[in-house]
Amino acid sequence: MESVLSKYENQITIFADYLEEFPDTDELVWILGKQHLLKTEKSKLLSDISARLWFTYRRKFSPIGGTGPSSDAGWGCMLRCGQMMLAQALICRHLGRDWNWEKQKEQPKEYQRILQCFLDRKDCCYSIHQMAQMGVGEGKSIGEWFGPNTVAQVLKKLALFDEWNSLAVYVSMDNTVVIEDIKKMCCVLPSSADTVGESPPGTLNASNQSRGTFACCPAWKPLLLIVPLRLGINQINPVYVDAFKVSHPVSQAQSAARPSHRHVSTEIREQQSTSELRILHSLSL
Repeated sequence: MESVLSKYENQITIFADYLEEFPDTDELVWILGKQHLLKTEKSKLLSDISARLWFTYRRKFSPIGGTGPSSDAGWGCMLRCGQMMLAQALICRHLGRDWNWEKQKEQPKEYQRILQCFLDRKDCCYSIHQMAQMGVGEGKSIGEWFGPNTVAQVLKKLALFDEWNSLAVYVSMDNTVVIEDIKKMCCVLPSSADTVGESPPGTLNASNQSRGTFACCPAWKPLLLIVPLRLGINQINPVYVDAFKVSHPVSQAQSAARPSHRHVSTEIREQQSTSELRILHSLSL
């Protein structure tokens, strides 16, 4: 664990040096739904980045399935991206988007429990073991590379068995989001009243007061909405840039991958004068 933390802190140091060399500008930087002014808030920006969980290739864990691989190097990249995306959602769910990790400070119990969900052990709900084995049902052999959509489907299935986090995962198909399906997924019915939930959003309450199903909904599961889509081949197609900017306030990451090459983008700088997006920070595996 110490070697992993040391490697992560080294990446943060490199990024801090990069920020120092970055020119002073009045441009805004978005980090997972949070806006920073680059010219005056470099320290806050760095603190925000350092609070994100980073999962990468591992080796010498117990063989997956008992006789399978004991390392995910070369094939587990997108699985790790999915873990990072989900971990960010769980931090927002339990600790809030404004929570930041601080060195030399005892972390909340919820944070420790979130970390345990992703340990490389078969009994952890979002471990590489669970994800790889759940992928078999999606047509992927253990040790085979997963695409973004497959990872999304695997997370959706695993979330059904995760009572503590009580998070609904909805995966958009063909770039379509069906609001009624989301309502049914997130509404915790009386028969499962012991499931942890939150109050339904006010907008949904108001629009459904005439409908018995949702007007009586006692609790509401937080939602992770995943939209798998292709924005380009080697780079983002300029046609999508303006629409992509609309996603800046969303507090989750954008993941992209192809075999042996993948990124989770947490930070985007927007050029005010052009239709250009510059990725300032991405976690590579």
